[in-house]
Amino acid sequence: MALALYRKYRPRTFAEVIGQEHVTEPLSQALRSGRLHHAYLFSGPRGCGKTSSARILARSLNCAQGPTPEPCGQCESCKSLANDGAGSIDVIEIDAASHGGVDDARELRERAFFAPASSRYKIYVIDEAHMVSSAGFNALLKLVEEPPDYVKFIFATTEPEKVLGTIKSRTHHYPFRLIPPGVLRPYLEQLCAAESVKVESAVFPLVVRAGGGSARDTLSVLDQLISGAGPEGVTYPRAVALLGVTDVALIDEMCDALAAGDGAAAYATIDRVAEAGHDPRRFASDLLERLRDLIVLQQVPDAATKGLIDGPTDQIERMVAQSQRLGQGTLSRCADIVHNGLVEMRGTTAPRLLLELITARMLLPGTDSGGDLLQRLERMERRITAGGGYEGGNEKLSDEGSRPSVQEVRPPTTPAPPTKTAPPAPPVAEAPAAQPEAVTVPAPAKPVVAVMDDPATPEPERPGSRPPAQLDVAGVRQAWDEILGMVNDRSKRIAALARNATVRELDGEALVLTFQHPVHAQMVAKEASVITEAIYEVLGVRWEVRCEMAGDQRATPMQPPKAIPPPQKAAPAPPPKPATSDDWPEPARPGGAAAQAGAAGKPPEPEPSQTNGLAAARAAAAGRVGRTPAAAVKTADSSFAGEPPYDPEFDGPRPKAAYEGFDPGDEPTDDVVDERTARQSSEQQAMQLLQQTFGAEKIGEV
Repeated sequence: MALALYRKYRPRTFAEVIGQEHVTEPLSQALRSGRLHHAYLFSGPRGCGKTSSARILARSLNCAQGPTPEPCGQCESCKSLANDGAGSIDVIEIDAASHGGVDDARELRERAFFAPASSRYKIYVIDEAHMVSSAGFNALLKLVEEPPDYVKFIFATTEPEKVLGTIKSRTHHYPFRLIPPGVLRPYLEQLCAAESVKVESAVFPLVVRAGGGSARDTLSVLDQLISGAGPEGVTYPRAVALLGVTDVALIDEMCDALAAGDGAAAYATIDRVAEAGHDPRRFASDLLERLRDLIVLQQVPDAATKGLIDGPTDQIERMVAQSQRLGQGTLSRCADIVHNGLVEMRGTTAPRLLLELITARMLLPGTDSGGDLLQRLERMERRITAGGGYEGGNEKLSDEGSRPSVQEVRPPTTPAPPTKTAPPAPPVAEAPAAQPEAVTVPAPAKPVVAVMDDPATPEPERPGSRPPAQLDVAGVRQAWDEILGMVNDRSKRIAALARNATVRELDGEALVLTFQHPVHAQMVAKEASVITEAIYEVLGVRWEVRCEMAGDQRATPMQPPKAIPPPQKAAPAPPPKPATSDDWPEPARPGGAAAQAGAAGKPPEPEPSQTNGLAAARAAAAGRVGRTPAAAVKTADSSFAGEPPYDPEFDGPRPKAAYEGFDPGDEPTDDVVDERTARQSSEQQAMQLLQQTFGAEKIGEV
C-alpha cells in the first residue's frame, strides 16, 4: 500500500527540512560542537516540522557515529527511528493530549531514572505539550530541571504560551514558522517530478494557497489531486472543482467591473458565482486575496520576481493591468469593505444577499473617511487622464497630453470680473420700523486662474468636486456641520451664532440664513466673509451670505445701523402736579393729523408738546391703559428695530445696545433723572385715575 506523501517524504536529516533554516542550522552546529542541552522546546503552527525535527534530533543523538547533524542511516538506532522503522525502546513519544495528568507525569518520572537499554540517551518526545496540566508540569519540574545525564526532553507544542513558565525557562526554545510560497512551490514541483505526475503550472498556486504555509497540509492537498487525476494529469479545472476555490476568471471579471464602476457586470459575476455553485463566502475570501495581491503589486512592481506573489505569467500580467486601473485608495477601501463583510457573513442565512450588499458598497464611494475621499479623487484623476475633464466641464484637455492647454478657467456661472472702479452699492429698500431687517454681505470677486502648460507651474486647487449648478439647499444643509467646523477654526463666536441659524433657501448665488433674534443676524452679517470662505473650502463655490429674521420672506437686506447722536439736554421739566382729566391726552381722531399721516403712508410726527420728558412720560402712561395707539407712544430713540425696549421701571443704567454709535460709558444727566421721576409720577396718577373711574384695585406689579 502506498504511503501518503507527507509520510513518504518526511525529512530524515536537518538538511531536508525546508523553510526552517533558522532552527536547523543552530541545532546542527550544537551537534557538531557537542554543546547539547538536556531539554528543548519546539513551537510553531501545525505541519511545519516540529515532530519531524524532534525525531531527527533523536536520531542524531543516538547515531553510532554521533552526536552528529547527519545520521548515518546504517546503524541499528538509525534504522529503528527511520520513517518506516519499528521504533526504539529508548525514544519514547508521548501524546500529552491523552497523557497530561499528574499520574502520567509521576510514571514518567519513575521510569526516567532507568538507564537506556541500547542507545546513548533516553529521549522523551512530548507532543502537544501545552495539554499537560499544571499539576503534571509541577510533577515534572524537578526532573526537567536536574535530569540524569542520559535523559533528554523534547517538548513540541503549537501554543507555547500555555507551557508552564518554570518549564519553559529550563529549555532551549526554537520557534518554527510557516513555509513561504516561494519555498513550497519548487518543493512541490520536485515531488511531482519524483512521482512522475504531470501537473499544470496554474495548479501549484492553488495548492500552496490551500495549504496555508503548512508542509503537511500542502502535501495532503497535492496527494488528493494526484489521486483523482486522469491520464492528462492534474488540470486547472479539475483542481478548481475539487478544491472549491473560485475560478480566477470570475475574480478577474469582478476586478474589471470595480475598475470601470460597472455595476451591471459586477452583479452578473455574482450571478455566475451562484450558478456555478461556489460558496459566496469563499468567493469573498478569494476576492480579498486578489485585492491584497493588487495592493502589493502597486507598491512592489517586481513582486512576482521577489516571490511576494505567485501565479502564472499571464495571470501576473492581468493583475498588473488591474492594479494600474484601480488606485491605491480604491483598493484599500474595497479590501476593508470585503474584510468587514466576511466578518458579517459568519452565521448569516443569506450569504449571496450580503455579497451583493458588499459589492454595492464597493461601487458607491462614500465620504465617511479619508479613504473614501481619496477614491473619489482617484476617479477624477483617471477621468482627466482619459480626456474627460472635471465633472463641471470647466476645462478642456489638449490633444498632446492630459494637461490642459493655455486658457482661462472660470466657473460656469461666474460673471466678468469688475473693473478697477468700485461697483455702486445696491439700492436699499426702506422697511417699516416694526419689521426686522436682513444683512447682505457681498462675496469677494471670483479670481480668474490661467493654467499654463509649463510643468513647473502647479495646477490650481479645486476644493469642490461639484459645480455650483449641481448644488441645492438640501446639499448645503447636509454639509452645514462641516461648514460650521471650518467657521469654528476661524471664529468661534460666529460659529456659535451660526449654529442657531437655519439654511432657508439658495437664492441664485446668495445663501439665505434666518435667525430668531435680530442681534444675532447683525453680528453674523458683519463677519459673513468667514462663512463665505468656509463654504468655498467645503463646497468649492463662493456665495453671498444673507442674514434675515425667521418668518421674513421679503429678503430685505439689512443695513448696518446709523450712529445715534448723544442725547441733548432738554429744558428742566416742571415739578409734577396732580393729574386731572384735562391733562390726559386725547386719542387720535379719524380726521386728525395721525389719520392724515397714515393715509399718506408716513408715520405721524409727534406734537411739539410731546418732545419734552413729561410729555413722553404721559404718552407712556397712556400706552399702559390702552387709550393711545402704539405709534403715538414711540419715542424718538426707538426707531431702530434692533434696540432693546426701554423699561420705565428699570432704575439702573441702560444695557449696551447691539448697534453702533452707543456709548455705554455715558452717565445719565439731571434731565434724564427728572424725566424718570416725571414718568414714575405719571404712572401713579394713571393708577389713581383707574381707581376713581373704574373702581380698579391694584393687586400686584407684573
